[in-house]
Order: sequence, then structure tokens, then C-alpha cells
Amino acid sequence: MRRISTLLALALPATMAAQRPTTAAESLVARAREIHKHVVTVDTHVDIPYQYATEFADPGRRDTFRVDYPKMKEGGLDAVFFIVYVAQGARQGEQAETARELALTKFASIRRAVATYKDRIALAEKADVVAKIARSGKLVAMIGIENGYVIVKDLGLLAKYHKLGARYMTLTHNGTNEIGDPAINLPGDTKGEWGGLSPFGRQVVAEMNRVGIMVDISHNGKATMMQATALSKAPVIASHSGIRAINDHPRNVDDEQLDAIKKSGGVVQIVALGGFLKRTPPEREPLINELAKKVGLAAAGDSAKLTVPQKSAWRAGMAEIDAKYGPATVRDLVDHIDYAVKRIGIDHVGISSDFDGGGGILGWANASETFNVTLELVKRGYSASDIEKIWGGNLIRVWKETESVAKQMQTMK
Repeated sequence: MRRISTLLALALPATMAAQRPTTAAESLVARAREIHKHVVTVDTHVDIPYQYATEFADPGRRDTFRVDYPKMKEGGLDAVFFIVYVAQGARQGEQAETARELALTKFASIRRAVATYKDRIALAEKADVVAKIARSGKLVAMIGIENGYVIVKDLGLLAKYHKLGARYMTLTHNGTNEIGDPAINLPGDTKGEWGGLSPFGRQVVAEMNRVGIMVDISHNGKATMMQATALSKAPVIASHSGIRAINDHPRNVDDEQLDAIKKSGGVVQIVALGGFLKRTPPEREPLINELAKKVGLAAAGDSAKLTVPQKSAWRAGMAEIDAKYGPATVRDLVDHIDYAVKRIGIDHVGISSDFDGGGGILGWANASETFNVTLELVKRGYSASDIEKIWGGNLIRVWKETESVAKQMQTMK
């Protein structure tokens, strides 16, 4: 009898705990988890190394990279645009020709990764299959190109890249190319060389519309961006940008650009890159530049080029700098989302990370922490419908409209 009494006494606190009313905070978290579980989360920008889908960078195992398949599953990140990025180099000659080969290397590695893990991930080449794949329980891979430099001056490569899976292309990166002027020039550039888009750049936009590749205006100089947006027959995207009214960074978009994106029917994907979200204290930048040189980079913005050992050293160094000067947070990310939603409406705003290319903030440092973004959106009062649009619905709509424009243009010919 005494033993039974003891067991009842031990069980009582648990019973009482089970009957304890749910707090408002717990209720909010539960609601956020339910929303996160049901929306299809799309991240429009994740960089990969040239060694991707090899023993050095295996996305199927939990690794040092911010995005791998285990982290995506853990964080509820359903769909990712993996990026074919080649840094700007010489615009003519052997180096320019090599850019095409480097691009093909990354296309091949993304497709190899999907083929290797076909039981866990599938490549989406049409907008309407993204949700179907995600709801089947598999992760979704998509392909974007960062820097139109990789088409050299061959319009025919756009159709080839589309066939390989490319569904958006950033017209420029850092540095002037044959398509247009960038937001950030490199040493040796003639600032404003083209006055926006080059004559070839105008052909590129038209051909992207024709083959069905979304026009991405991130990294573009303002004149380039405004001209491309006005010229494109399909809505444009900013695949990974911030809001200039909050942080006056040359890579961010201002109010006039936001209005132009809305007018086109497009979407701005707010990026989780600290330097774009939050003003950098003057003392911080020299430390970052010093760290870049220490790990073997020509510039801090080239972190996507790091090897695996260099990446570990870079992250350790950045953690020390962030601890001293305070990193950007998920709250900062959603501040930018709030501004864009108020300026151009819920139908024109999305999310990107730029993971493994410089992105990563406190609270969303890698794919496993993706839920924290949804939680912050719920805290700010966004509805389930709003969050579905922000987390991918808007981007998928633009993709579908781009497919429709391509079909019409091809039919007309």
C-alpha cells in the first residue's frame, strides 16, 4: 500500500503538468510549427563548391556546409535553388571560355547529387511539380545561375542551360560583364560602362523570356535593373537582396526599384546575409578584410570560392567578429520583409538565405534553423496564407508566369 501511495505521489506532478494551461508563447510556437509543416518552403539562393556531390562535399551527409539534405529535413526547408556561380573574370579570351566549362561542372554536380540521392531529393524543372515533390516527402532541388558571364556572348547557351535545368539567371554579379553594369564594380571596371544594359544584354533578356528563364536583377546596377525590368515580358525576381531604405548597401534595392518589381508582377527575395540586413560598424570591415586575406581570399565577398578547410577557418573567424560587433538576426531579416510587404504588398516578397555564399544570421545560421523564420513571421502577425506566399508561393507564381510567356513566344514563332 505504501509503494502504491509513493507511485501516486510521483505521478502527481506529471499529471498536474499535463493539465497546466498552455501559455500564449507555447500556443504561438505550436501554431508556427503547424504552419511550417504545411507550407512549401523555398529558398532561392544556396551556393555550392566546384567539388559538390563528391567525397569532399557530399550533400547527403551532415557536413560543415550550411545546407545539406539532413539539415534541410531537420529544419523543414523543402526546396532550394542550388546555384551555378562563376566569378567575374576577363570578358574575352581563354578565361571567358573557361567560364562556360566551370558552369557546366556545377550543372553536372547538382544533377549528380540528385541522381545519387534520388530516394531523398528530386529536381524540379517545372513550377507546378515543386509542391508535388515536397508533399511526396522528398526534398526539392532547382537550379539558378548567378552571373550571366557564363553565357560568354553566346545566346544559344541560354537554351542549353535551360535544358540542363536553369530556371533563373542573375544578369550580372560583382563586376561589369557583357550584359550590363553591376551594383558593385571591380578594380579595372569602367563605372557605368553600358549605362545599364548593353545592346547584347537586351538580347539576353528577350532570349531568357523566350526560353523560360526568370530574369534575376540582384547584383545589377540600378539602371541595369530598371531597364531589364521594363524590357522583360515576364515578371522579374531579385533572388537575394535586401532593402536599401533600412540599410544603405549598394546591393540592396531602393523604393523605386521595389515599385518596379511590383509593377512587373515580380518578387524580391529578402536575403539572410548580415551585411545587407544591418549596417556594418566601421571597425568591423577591416577585420573581415583581414580575415579574408588570412584564409586566402582576394575579397570578403568571394567566400563562395572557399575550399572546405578554408570555410571552417572563415566561419570561426567570422564567429569571433560577430561576437564582438553583434550579428544580424532573424528579427533583422523580418524587418526587411515587413518593409517590403508594406511598400509593395504581400504578393511580391519572398525569402532567400545565400547560404554557403556569405549568408547566415543569428537564428538562421543554417538550414536546420529554418523554422525560426516562420516563427518570427507568426510573431509579427502574418497569417498562414501570408506565410505560404512569402515562403515560396510568390516565387512559384512568377515561375509559372515565366513559363507561360515562354510558351506564348515560342508559339508565335
